[in-house]
Amino acid sequence: MITLSGINKRHGHQILFVDGSLQLNAGEKVGLTGPNGAGKSTVFRMIVGEDPPDEGDVAMPKRVSVGYFKQDVGEMRGDSVINMTIAGSGRAGALHREVQQLEADMSDPEKADRMDDILARYGEIQGDYQDLGGYELEARAKEVLHGLGFDDEMIRGDVEALSGGWKMRVGMAQVLLGNFDVLLLDEPTNHLDIESIIWLEGFLRQTKSAVLMTCHDRDFMNRVVDRIIDVDDGQFVTYQGDYDFMMREQAVRATQKEAAFERQQAMIAKMKRFIDRFGTHVAKAAQAQSKQKKIDKIDRLEAPKKRELVAFQFREPPRSGDDIVKLKGVDKAYGAKRIYRGLDFEVQRGERWCVMGQNGSGKTTLLKMVAGQLKPDDGDVKLGSVKMGYFAQQSLDLLDTELTVYEQVDQRFHLESVGVKRNLLGAFGFSGDDHEKRVANLSGGEKSRLVLALMLFDPPNFLVLDEPTNHLDLDTKQMLVQTLEKFEGTMLFVSHDRTFLRGLANRVLDVSACADGGPPERYPGSYVEWVEKTGVEAPGVHL
Repeated sequence: MITLSGINKRHGHQILFVDGSLQLNAGEKVGLTGPNGAGKSTVFRMIVGEDPPDEGDVAMPKRVSVGYFKQDVGEMRGDSVINMTIAGSGRAGALHREVQQLEADMSDPEKADRMDDILARYGEIQGDYQDLGGYELEARAKEVLHGLGFDDEMIRGDVEALSGGWKMRVGMAQVLLGNFDVLLLDEPTNHLDIESIIWLEGFLRQTKSAVLMTCHDRDFMNRVVDRIIDVDDGQFVTYQGDYDFMMREQAVRATQKEAAFERQQAMIAKMKRFIDRFGTHVAKAAQAQSKQKKIDKIDRLEAPKKRELVAFQFREPPRSGDDIVKLKGVDKAYGAKRIYRGLDFEVQRGERWCVMGQNGSGKTTLLKMVAGQLKPDDGDVKLGSVKMGYFAQQSLDLLDTELTVYEQVDQRFHLESVGVKRNLLGAFGFSGDDHEKRVANLSGGEKSRLVLALMLFDPPNFLVLDEPTNHLDLDTKQMLVQTLEKFEGTMLFVSHDRTFLRGLANRVLDVSACADGGPPERYPGSYVEWVEKTGVEAPGVHL
């Protein structure tokens, strides 16, 4: 269906692809992986013609339609959410608008003199409109928007009133609604909560469209894709399986490459020792020369490259008291919308609570009240003797945009050695020239990594984390989970990443019923045990 062959591409001095080739077949689901900066988003732009290759061909049948979701959805204003969703859904949306206009024209007495042309055009497009599911378009749009977390009031509301994250969901809905032959999805889970992610998994598994996607959610990749294309040193390497299969296969291949490299190095070293010993020996000089010729002709294997973050030994936090935080009789509302009524909840030392709840149920509100960023309308929030670290997306705004990455760390920990600070940055994916990047030029994921590095270097004993893995790549997520597994303090967090939830939560708080005046549900076990008991990975979303 789509073929890239003999692709060469560079950005400035950076070489992205060297004679690379890949193919996407009808209906298959493919994950596109590779380290940051490898060129994954460039592949999407080459396919849609936004950034053609320097050399090589991008081939695609003319009638193939492509829906492309990217992180920059552009400006949205001047219409309702549902109308904007339909309007941006490709040919089906364009025909929907035209059908609506033609139907309005047919009932307009002032256009009676053009009625023959209007009826003719209406007849021309009805077949295509029906084939594309146009008469069910509004109902399908609502279904998709509900799946992505919109309630009916938001669906009818003005798209301009939405935050950037919700506008990204509208952009996603436009692509999913368009009935395209191919879906190109660049980090589709970035702005979704766990309920919407689980819904999207089901949608993509069932769609007849071919899917090519990048994603930093390991569970999502494993459940959706049946093939992986990994961007590795300018080449496309294919693995016939899911993400976990690729990881196992890469480990096997790395072991084989390392063994082959070591065998070759041992063989060369052995021949060199012979040459050094007998090169001037009359009887064996000819043999020595022969071995030298063999060495000169050997096709040298390169030392295997390893993708891994630098290990960093984080300090232990100071010990806290047993009582971390207590909420007693807490009420909170936004206007007429009540979030909590008489909420009682407490956290004890060593507990790691993950806060679950359907969209809009007040998970972030709870964390903000605990962190002192938001006052309850009534009731008390009392912190024990703790050193708190609070991470939220607003935390990124506290970085100094005038500084470089290294300067930001140096400003906070000026007395630490250069080596310690560089190791810290390396653990969070900043190496080499990355240290000199200006904070103003960092991506959202890079800023998140920097804030987490600053927080965990001198760790608090109570971490309050609101979606800490947003925008983080898979390697950094894994490192963060491994680091926090050893964390000696207490945690209260919201996350849509199931690897994070499984790895860290030893308590579950479901606040779904609180908005209706009910009590929260507390589960005194891990997230894994909660899933096994309830049969859901998120409230209201069944496995």
